[in-house]
Amino acid sequence: MVHIREIVPADAEAFLKLCRRLDQETQFMLLEPDERTFSPDQQRQALERLLASGRSTIFVAEVGQSGELVGYLAIEGGTYRRERHRATLVVGVVQTFSGQGIGSRLFQAMESWARKRAFHRLELTVMAHNQRALALYLRQGFIVEGLRRQALFVGGRYVDEYYMAKLLD
Repeated sequence: MVHIREIVPADAEAFLKLCRRLDQETQFMLLEPDERTFSPDQQRQALERLLASGRSTIFVAEVGQSGELVGYLAIEGGTYRRERHRATLVVGVVQTFSGQGIGSRLFQAMESWARKRAFHRLELTVMAHNQRALALYLRQGFIVEGLRRQALFVGGRYVDEYYMAKLLD
């Protein structure tokens, strides 16, 4: 049983472990395995700052009794008046839990939260060859708005990245 909930600062160590696991097992996340240098205490402080704004949060997928975190969706809202209506998203689910609907459930929780806070535009980027993630985002109502050619350097080669967005009514 996987439960979706908002993160709390006490999750800092488990969240850091999740992010490091994702950095190790996939090249689709932004950071490489040795780039995430936060300590658990620094991660807790970063979570406290993020949550204090009231315009940003992270939803986590937690496995029943073990409490292990196996996925997340971060939403960071704009801070300036001209961009307060939009938010940027980052999502990751560990491979062994992929394809079980966790991503869709994370998006549903996030969208409900975003609507209550009057967000109008949700944005994300995805590597153009990440077909599984692209399919998820399209199912969630996102559309491709543009292509950033050779935006990232991954595994010794340049990779294109799509800009995607969803407008909330």
